[in-house]
Amino acid sequence: MSSKLFWASVGSIVYTYVGYPLLLTLLARTRPQPRPYAPIRPTVTLLITAYNEEAVIAEKLENSLALDYPRERLQILVAADGSDDQTPEIVRGYAARGVELSFSPPRRGKMAAINRAMPLARGEIVVFSDANNLYDPTTLQALVKPFFDPEIGATSGAKVILRGDGALGESEGLYWKYESFVKKQETRLDSCAGVAGEIFALRRRLFESPPEAIINDDFYMAMRLIGRGYRVVYVPEARSAERVSLSAEDERARRARIIAGRYQAIALAPSYLPLQRPLVVWQIVSHKFLRPLVPFAMLGALVANSQALLWPPRQGKDALWRLAPP
Repeated sequence: MSSKLFWASVGSIVYTYVGYPLLLTLLARTRPQPRPYAPIRPTVTLLITAYNEEAVIAEKLENSLALDYPRERLQILVAADGSDDQTPEIVRGYAARGVELSFSPPRRGKMAAINRAMPLARGEIVVFSDANNLYDPTTLQALVKPFFDPEIGATSGAKVILRGDGALGESEGLYWKYESFVKKQETRLDSCAGVAGEIFALRRRLFESPPEAIINDDFYMAMRLIGRGYRVVYVPEARSAERVSLSAEDERARRARIIAGRYQAIALAPSYLPLQRPLVVWQIVSHKFLRPLVPFAMLGALVANSQALLWPPRQGKDALWRLAPP
């Protein structure tokens, strides 16, 4: 029994991080290379959500105003979620340069701020961003180009993690490189099963507000679009740089939110899984659902091996990994 539990646990871990990307790559190679998109310049609303971001909001707005996109076709809209610092005042200082503000004092969460701001959005495409993310100059051009294809409902770009001193955060940088590879293969096969909320674009007419209690609102919106028959594609040429949280408390809170969002996504799966597209369901389960379960698989392997070590059979051949010679 312990042997079966051990190998089932190890097998699930290997499949999640190695087997799935390998199978995905092999299947993606059976698809033809996508045709290049014709350049388009739709009107765009850059929607920036912010809560108490006085330390970074000015830099974000300067970065947004400097993007290589026709200014007359770009609306910059900040959704300040009940900020009680100088964030709203700083944003108002950019009004003469065309920056708009949606502000309501009671803090109700990111999704509530987005819901309040969306009626003010005028762009054909809405790009969701955070105040602590800086875009490469050509990011908007890259994000909107796939919308030339009417089957595409949303796009998402690449995320680069920086330390507070501007250097690349090594561990998270490696993780996002791995994520980028997986998303490229998923996009070639059908749709990417994960999006980065700070660099996420969709057609405004397709916006469907998630419940305000949703943590991973970007993932929920993307999956609902897939369920409606649209594709969600990854655009690695669109890049967003984010600084890693400097304080241990901020980092713990950020990671706790990520973990909570993953388990919530699993619990809410019946409300958004596109069962009519089994290939995409396989991608979602393999990419988004199995990873949060890896700690339990590791625990299962540890328990199985401990059982084999503490209570070995008479022949003593069931121990899967001996920590010391018998």
